[in-house]
Amino acid sequence: MRRTRILTAVLALAAGLLAGTPPALAASTPRTTVAADTYTWKNARVDGGGFVPGIVFNRTEKNLAYARTDIGGAYRWVQASKSWTPLLDSVGWNEWGHSGVVSLASDSVDPDKVYAAVGTYTNSWDPTNGAVLRSSDRGASWQKADLPFKLGGNMPGRGMGERLAVDPNKNSVLYLGAPSGKGLWRSTDAGASWSQVTAFPNVGNYAQDSTDTSGYASDNQGIVWVTFDESTGTRGSATQTVYVGVADKDNAVYRSTDGGTTWSRLPGQPTGYLAHKGVLDAVNGYLYLAYSDKGGPYDGGKGQLWRYATRTGTWTNISPVAEADTYYGFSGLTVDRQHPGTVMATGYSSWWPDTQIFRSTDSGGTWTKAWDYTSYPNRSNRYTMDVSSVPWLTFGANPSPPEQTPKLGWMTEGLEIDPFDSARMMYGTGATVYGTENLTNWDSGSQFTVKPMVQGLEETAVNDLASPPSGAPLLSALGDIGGFRHTDLTKVPSMMFTSPNLTTTTSLDYAETNSNTVVRVGDLDSGPHIGFSTDNGANWFAGSDPSGVTGGGTVAAASDGSRFVWSPAGTGVQYTTGFGTSWSASSGIPAGAVVESDRVDPKTFYGFKSGKFYVSSDGGATFTASAAGNLPAGDTVRFKALPGTKGDVWLAGGASDGAYGLWHSTDGGATFTKLSGVDQADTIGFGKATAGASYQTLYTSAKIGGVRGIFRSTDKGVSWTRINDDAHQWGWTGAAITGDPRIYGRVYVATNGRGIVYGDTSDTGGGDGGGGTDPTTPPTGACTVTYKITNQWQGGFQADVSLANTGSTAWTGWTLGWSFADGQKITQLWNADYTQPGAAVSARNVGWNANVAAGSTVGFGFTGSWTGANTKPTAFKLGGQTCAVS
Repeated sequence: MRRTRILTAVLALAAGLLAGTPPALAASTPRTTVAADTYTWKNARVDGGGFVPGIVFNRTEKNLAYARTDIGGAYRWVQASKSWTPLLDSVGWNEWGHSGVVSLASDSVDPDKVYAAVGTYTNSWDPTNGAVLRSSDRGASWQKADLPFKLGGNMPGRGMGERLAVDPNKNSVLYLGAPSGKGLWRSTDAGASWSQVTAFPNVGNYAQDSTDTSGYASDNQGIVWVTFDESTGTRGSATQTVYVGVADKDNAVYRSTDGGTTWSRLPGQPTGYLAHKGVLDAVNGYLYLAYSDKGGPYDGGKGQLWRYATRTGTWTNISPVAEADTYYGFSGLTVDRQHPGTVMATGYSSWWPDTQIFRSTDSGGTWTKAWDYTSYPNRSNRYTMDVSSVPWLTFGANPSPPEQTPKLGWMTEGLEIDPFDSARMMYGTGATVYGTENLTNWDSGSQFTVKPMVQGLEETAVNDLASPPSGAPLLSALGDIGGFRHTDLTKVPSMMFTSPNLTTTTSLDYAETNSNTVVRVGDLDSGPHIGFSTDNGANWFAGSDPSGVTGGGTVAAASDGSRFVWSPAGTGVQYTTGFGTSWSASSGIPAGAVVESDRVDPKTFYGFKSGKFYVSSDGGATFTASAAGNLPAGDTVRFKALPGTKGDVWLAGGASDGAYGLWHSTDGGATFTKLSGVDQADTIGFGKATAGASYQTLYTSAKIGGVRGIFRSTDKGVSWTRINDDAHQWGWTGAAITGDPRIYGRVYVATNGRGIVYGDTSDTGGGDGGGGTDPTTPPTGACTVTYKITNQWQGGFQADVSLANTGSTAWTGWTLGWSFADGQKITQLWNADYTQPGAAVSARNVGWNANVAAGSTVGFGFTGSWTGANTKPTAFKLGGQTCAVS
């Protein structure tokens, strides 16, 4: 469920983080190298973690599918690896709202073209208007058409749709349904420009809560879907019949029969419900509609399914259960294009005991369910669940019947049968994408298998990160699913943090000199808001709450783990010795302050609130305000103390209408010096020092030298290097950042919807280089390489590479090199690490595939770009030896 994620970033942004005009550059600017270092960026694997409201298959090309998320961008399916590749990582800081995708459309005339309607909020939280992005290379690159209104990828009603549609006969024509009373919009030049369809008579009137003064729940959900009847047009001529769904319970469906010139309310339609989806079966002449009494995605108590006969105008209620027996609305809706009489729908808002999926093979005449009661509370399921690839989807639950774990799903608004394969279906939930490849077992009476189909789709909102000097390399605090302990970044952890199972973790910390001691705090509807671990986060036990606690806030652990300071929501700052069996109020520091600990002195803690820095030298019992001035006046500030040096504090934050940047103190916060060349900074973190340096490496999400990005300094902030590039920006990255104390150059970046991103440098000067495993036994003997282009489109391609050990000795690490002849560039590579300076590519094993026995084969794949030609490489080297090419 996603309620807790709605405001992950926007509260800080609303406070002025992105408002106004950036201040002029200071006269003294540090030496800033932009993208001078080549980094490889990946996700620490969680696999999913957020709401996937829409899945779109292309109707004319097999295996071409897209998924949209509400805050984490869009993805394209990669059939070769059965994974998703992100498409909107290029969204930058100033347009972070364009990471929210309210609709997707894949062009069935030209499958290389794809469109995304983007924008996260329709109220003031989002600083920019919405836009329609268009791509002619399947999302590898985009052009943008700005809109004169906002779009709401994370607003109520976001599971309805699709609001964006391409005319299947004349693909230069597109329609977009807008929220907020902005009406229906049309493009006649393939998405380059848009104008309102002034003849369309209804802009919608439904809002989730008209009394909400924030503008979030009170927004008119507007025009919610567009569906073409492809049988009413010919190739090259506009489709004549178009259906449009409107968020209006009395007037939900409209139709044009003259290519969008005139529109009228569809006569005889049911009333009293919102039409979440309208899916057309042009073969049999049926428009199917899924209705709910609410806009979703997490509300809905009643619903119906209807079928409209397009040739006769007859309406038929085909609801699989009587309205009186529903406690949910219908939304997910799909037709099997290989067998159009087969229809499926979801009871999307059936939280308890589980979601429900319905299937009909006679155009809605009769239905069967994914599960039924035998004798209550026992269930008989038509499916089996296999979540072994993402085991945390059980949520560590042990429910009583009729609930089961893992659940079949919740918030199941996106449901699609593969138009080329009746046996494959995918559907989105509030936490993942599930799917099956033997769906037709449903009809034969045997069980079909549901598995996560979500690898590569990372959609967590990250609130805090920690990389201890020993134990697991990464601990995370996440929205909605709590957080994880990653012992291997390339593998999905078995379970999120439990005991307590916080819905959202807001802050975590470890004892610097005893990293087995870890503390975390967060939000929970009922129960303790704090947990402790004495084994580096592997196991947890709940602490007790001081009186008045309503939310997590921030927490700090003493450097030796002997005490803790907690600044929770709902009450003032508290301190305790031991593991929080009792708490005492701290004095001298205001409620809501951000708290951190000194990383050397176990009795020194720090705080910040509204422009004032606070220091405690008695374990958090009393704080004293520092005399340091000219610090940011607002509360969008993050600071950390440097490990190994008492009183060394770095502070980042501010707003563009006041003090904003990066400050450094070497006297425990008594005074701070502002780094003159850092225009803006929002996070600060530390990692292993470069070779020959004594001071740890600094990392920040900042604006330096007029450029927004992720920056690294190896000389105490004197000079900075931008380590990301314009293709890897991930929207808003202002929550947390940390380096790795064990691997030089490795940095972990918190995103608001794209999960935990980590980067490894190609600069091996730090001694540790990237994240792969260096060969302990250099490969010897014969090797054979197979290079296969598995898919190619204008400007882009996908390839698979297999490397066979045809010698007699096992490899314990490998590096394969080749050069491209035509300037091809790798855009993403999986199952290996890689660097590509110029034409030369070097692909190196990751931890799990380093060992290759004699006679065995290892493989990896990648997507890339090309212009002019895409000649296959003909020469490959394993280390220093040449491999045969098959």
